[in-house]
Amino acid sequence: MDEFSALRDVIIIFSVSIAVVFLFQKLQLPSIAGFLVVGALVGPHGLNLISDLEQVHVLAEIGVMLLLFTIGLEFSLAKLKASKNLFFVGGPAQMFSVLLFFVVGAYLLDIDVNSAIFWGFLVTLSSTAIVLKALAERGESDSLHGRSTIGILIFQDLAIVPMMLMTPFLGTHGSEEGMGRILLALGQSLTLVFLIVLAARVLVPKLLEHIVRAKSRELFLLTIVVLCMGTAWMTSLFGLSIALGAFIAGLVISESEYSHQALAEVLPFRDSFNSLFFVSIGMLMDTRVILEYPLLIMAIVGAVVIGKFVTGAAAVLAVGAPLRSAILAGVALAQVGEFAFILAGEGLTAGILHPETYNMFLAVSVLTMIITPFLIQWAPKIARRTEAVQRLRQWLPGRVSLRAETAQFKLRDHVIIVGYGLNGRSLSRVLREFEIPYVVLDIRGEVVQLEIGTGVPIQYGDATNPTVLHQVQIENAKVLVVATSDPFGARRIVQLAKSLNPSIHIIVRTRYLKELEELHKLGASEIIPEEFETSIEISTLVLQSFQIPNNVILGKAEQIRREGYALLRRGELPELAHHLRSGTLEGAEVETCRIDEDSPALGQSLRDLAIRPRTGASVIAFMREGVTESNPSDKTVLEAGDIVVLLGGREPVRRAIGLLVDTKVE
Repeated sequence: MDEFSALRDVIIIFSVSIAVVFLFQKLQLPSIAGFLVVGALVGPHGLNLISDLEQVHVLAEIGVMLLLFTIGLEFSLAKLKASKNLFFVGGPAQMFSVLLFFVVGAYLLDIDVNSAIFWGFLVTLSSTAIVLKALAERGESDSLHGRSTIGILIFQDLAIVPMMLMTPFLGTHGSEEGMGRILLALGQSLTLVFLIVLAARVLVPKLLEHIVRAKSRELFLLTIVVLCMGTAWMTSLFGLSIALGAFIAGLVISESEYSHQALAEVLPFRDSFNSLFFVSIGMLMDTRVILEYPLLIMAIVGAVVIGKFVTGAAAVLAVGAPLRSAILAGVALAQVGEFAFILAGEGLTAGILHPETYNMFLAVSVLTMIITPFLIQWAPKIARRTEAVQRLRQWLPGRVSLRAETAQFKLRDHVIIVGYGLNGRSLSRVLREFEIPYVVLDIRGEVVQLEIGTGVPIQYGDATNPTVLHQVQIENAKVLVVATSDPFGARRIVQLAKSLNPSIHIIVRTRYLKELEELHKLGASEIIPEEFETSIEISTLVLQSFQIPNNVILGKAEQIRREGYALLRRGELPELAHHLRSGTLEGAEVETCRIDEDSPALGQSLRDLAIRPRTGASVIAFMREGVTESNPSDKTVLEAGDIVVLLGGREPVRRAIGLLVDTKVE
């Protein structure tokens, strides 16, 4: 084997990946599945193009560490604390339900119980790397089902330690001394995690502060890499997975002010190495085993996917999540994880698995991984079709106490707030100050129980359920505010709300600009993308650093916000730069108004409307079918779809908009 074999292998992998993943993107298929297919093609059971598999696996491990490190950076300890119910209830519920299924099955089929427990260990683990990558690509890591899935995955990673320790004793019927050793090792591992987090929270911020003062990007990057890999290495010494160690390192750094820069530095390396991990998993696919036992393997794959989906969804339901989120989380968990391969190797050594069953297990595991990205892509459709089953929720034990049991009350022209996080709380305070009637919906039972005692008009309920929306009298509501971080849920809520009350004004908070188009099509009136607000904040901070007066900065921010949201709402608008030169229109406002089918101005000319004499505002431009005309003629007759651009003071512009959309003008 020559010294450049590893370089040759990497070039082959990346070259084939470019072709396959490009094809998958054209077919709108998940890129993760493309990398898995690449592994099957170039691996030892395919075209056998790779000469040094060990080097590829080493690089793949680096990819796993960087992936989990960046997930930890974006997750934060605060979010982990908020998901404690998912961790302490959902995780154990999912794992023990899988184990129970195998033990009962072994008893009915007269199979050795120890072997059944070990198979339960193997199947209960899900793929942390694949699932988190798929959730991150879809922007769903911070959604309810995303947090549910992450909480259960973290518990599974911790559970690897006792599983690894118990495996030899399942093969040899361990003694009391062996069980004591297991408990001791488990205690040592948990103590290590605690000490790492404690030491890192004290030492890491001070270390990074000194590193940043050196003003060296290379030094900062090296420090971040050492923290990531060093923590992963330390956890591996005590039997924990390196992925968990890297995740812990990311969590610790996420609490510092340097987390964003750390994420920016690591991302390019993560994406490169991460693809090697998925390729290395695909290399385990042995097509000969599949061809030899096709029906048996397909049956096992189906049983694993369905069984893990059911147990995962049930575990998420057990912590009070709505059925929709439970279905999405169940689908995300419905595969065998990469760390099960390590556990299977231990089982092979202990004599629990035979070589033939070991190869069959590898084939089943890789197949479940390959179909996972497709299942996650189709999961929203699956959840939508099963929403009718939500009627059965009233029969689930322990859930009645979480439902809204408040007395019926009559509301009209009220505001419905979906989600009682930071945005929901702030809006609630403002509405209360102005004595505007409102009601809050939240699917977190503990939040509802806590806030009811403070007098907040909050109810437990899933706003994607039409029955729940009827309970808060959406037919009479004036405004609906969707303040959640669940992109799929937000789309479903908008669609339902518009069908139940076509005239309702819907305001949606979303994380990314890419979600605007679909939300507008579904009926959202106003969309607040966090990306856009962040850009305004950045502009403000830059101007402050140049000592620009605060009143000028605030005015510019308001101008950007006003013009930007007009663009986001109505598409591309006329170019008005020549009207907005600094200082030339101080005190004036520019606003746009769309002429709809029911507009009283439809079919009238600008001369007949007499906008300036009647309101004080001027028409400076209008756009029709993508063509902009500045200073339009008085003879211009307005048609449906025209966008009129108005210039004037706040009150004149408001009156002019009223003239164009309503015949009553003050």
